[in-house]
Amino acid sequence: MNQRSILLAMTLAALTCTAQAQSTKQEYNAETKRIATRYADDKKLCAEESESSARMQCLRDAKSEFNKSNTQAKANHKVSSSKSSANCVDCGRVTSVVVGDKKGEGGAVGLIAGGVAGALLGNQVGSGGGRKLATVAGAAGGAYAGKKVEEHARSSKQWTVNVDYEDGKHDSYVFDQDPGMTKGDQVKRSNGSIVRR
Repeated sequence: MNQRSILLAMTLAALTCTAQAQSTKQEYNAETKRIATRYADDKKLCAEESESSARMQCLRDAKSEFNKSNTQAKANHKVSSSKSSANCVDCGRVTSVVVGDKKGEGGAVGLIAGGVAGALLGNQVGSGGGRKLATVAGAAGGAYAGKKVEEHARSSKQWTVNVDYEDGKHDSYVFDQDPGMTKGDQVKRSNGSIVRR
C-alpha cells in the first residue's frame, strides 16, 4: 500500500469513530455530509495514481470505506434515537391510587346557625343567672357543632395517584374527580399534572 491508501484508511477510520459518537438527527446529517465530502476528496486522490490497477484498487478501497462509514453512522443514529426515546424523563408508571375523604371547611353559616340553635336550646334550660349561662354555653356548643356539621356536609372524595418516573423520581397527584387510572398505567407529566401515554 502506498502513502495515499494508508492516509485514506486512517482518515476513514477516524470518520467511523466520529460517526459512532453522533447521536441526534442533525449530527447524523452533518456526519453523512462529512463522509460524502471525504469520499469525493479520496476519489480525487485516487485519480492521481499513475497506474490503472492502483487507481482502481484505491477507488474500491475508498468506496468500501465510504459504505462502512455510512453503515456505521446509520447504526449509531438508530441506537441513539432509540435510547433517547426510551429515556423519557417525564414518563412514569402509576404505583398506586388511593381514594380518601377530603375534609370540608366549615364556614360562617354553620357557626351562626349552630350558635342560634344552641342559644335557643340553652335558653330553655334553667332560670335567672343560670339561664344566661346556659344560653351562652348553648351558643358556644351550638356554634362548634354547626361548624362540624357543615364540614361534614362539605366533605368530598379525593384520589391520590402515586407515580414512579423512569428517571428514578417519585411524585403524587391529587384529583377531585376519579382520574380513571389504575396501578401499572403508563403516564406522562403534563402541565403540572399527569396524562396517560
